[in-house]
Amino acid sequence: QALLVESGGGLVQAGGSLRLSCAASASAKSTYILGWFRQAPGKERTFVAGTVWRGGGTYYADSVRGRFTISMDITKSTMYLQMNNLKPEDTAVYYCAATPLRIVTTSEADFDSWGQGTQVTVPS
Repeated sequence: QALLVESGGGLVQAGGSLRLSCAASASAKSTYILGWFRQAPGKERTFVAGTVWRGGGTYYADSVRGRFTISMDITKSTMYLQMNNLKPEDTAVYYCAATPLRIVTTSEADFDSWGQGTQVTVPS
């Protein structure tokens, strides 16, 4: 399993931007997909965005497509989530996750490594 560490959360006004980072350890070399999930208070954790670590392909939840951008810096083993035009409904704890499965998946159950989470708050 990979060791993942998120950073970059915070409080931002509606319409603002934040960039989250997820640093992956060397043990993540078997990872195929890296992804972002989020969990709002009282709700289940849901998929946000994913990327093929060494392939460059990306995919998004409908709720964030066009506002969020996922990217990778292979040289730093770090994944990013650029979040623009943030809305109060984006308030959640954001988690990065990794899976060695060679499938493009949005299912939480397919990811076997998780970061500790970082809080993003967008006041209404």
